[in-house]
Amino acid sequence: MLAFDQEKAEQFSEQLLSLLNHAALALMISIGHRSKLFDTMSTMEASNSEAIAKSAGLNERYVREWLNAMVTGGIIDYEAEQKLYHLPPEHAAFLTRASSPNNIAVMAQFIPILGNVEDQILDAFMHGGGVPYEAYHRFHSVMAEESSQTIYMALLDKIIPMVGGLQEQLIQGIKVLDIGCGYGRALNLMAKNFPNSQFYGFDLCEETIMNANSLAAQEGLNNIHFLRRDLAKWHEQNQYDCITSFDVIHDQAHPKEVLRAVYQALKPQGVFLMQDIKTSSHVENNSNHPIAPLIYTISCLHCMTVSLSQNGAGLGAAWGEELAEEMLKEAGFTQIEKRYLEHDIINTYYIVRK
Repeated sequence: MLAFDQEKAEQFSEQLLSLLNHAALALMISIGHRSKLFDTMSTMEASNSEAIAKSAGLNERYVREWLNAMVTGGIIDYEAEQKLYHLPPEHAAFLTRASSPNNIAVMAQFIPILGNVEDQILDAFMHGGGVPYEAYHRFHSVMAEESSQTIYMALLDKIIPMVGGLQEQLIQGIKVLDIGCGYGRALNLMAKNFPNSQFYGFDLCEETIMNANSLAAQEGLNNIHFLRRDLAKWHEQNQYDCITSFDVIHDQAHPKEVLRAVYQALKPQGVFLMQDIKTSSHVENNSNHPIAPLIYTISCLHCMTVSLSQNGAGLGAAWGEELAEEMLKEAGFTQIEKRYLEHDIINTYYIVRK
């Protein structure tokens, strides 16, 4: 039996206390984002809590307590003598909407969302099964907000040009499908900029399709179509010049079947652009990944369990590049290229052809 290492125990105790503080701060960062307190403070000089609350249109007592959490967490500066609070520009660069796509505060919203399903997840730990999509209040809207940073803002200038010849084809006019389209912001952007092409978006959730159609109608687009589809039961042959999936495949109940359906639906010279979480399939290779604990947590509390709720594979967000390539080959694809974008530390972009 190994001897008890007291120093190691004390270090771990300190690590746990730090972890609890950071977990609490994540909740407060989410509130700071949703209330626009970070946005408000980024435009103000050092101010007292009354002035900050007034400028933000919020209750002063709550704002003051939030500010004190931010001060003790090292996020906001404080001048004790005059009781003034200030958001340093170096911190605002990662906490405000103006700083997008570098606004990390967006991702903090996942923590309270996932916390809301803890009881259901615990039940699944004990009895199996999973938690369905419908249990996740605000998840789709936060995903859309996060995707707007990684996908939407880079789509025209970085992502589409990454696929050789795609931009020219879109200008001329092709048929494009986005599977798991969510609110359809990426597809709407493409439809708006490439009017000669036809765009289709499939999603399982009725709420997301309703929102996608509403947004398309607001834009006055007539070259885009959003439809509710269960991808596990979707079968088309040689229909699309380009199929895209943004952070979708790992959530699927039956990912192998979906990838096979993508292969069949793609025209012989078509391209499949698959964006998914950048990890290894082997946990030991993810030890130095900057957000590995967050990825595994989101996977356990959302991605994996929504798949299992449909009696699915439970692939999880950290399925990894090795398994992704293996499954793409099993689906029939022979040309698989992996690409990465500097602004996006979370995802791998797979450019895939038959």
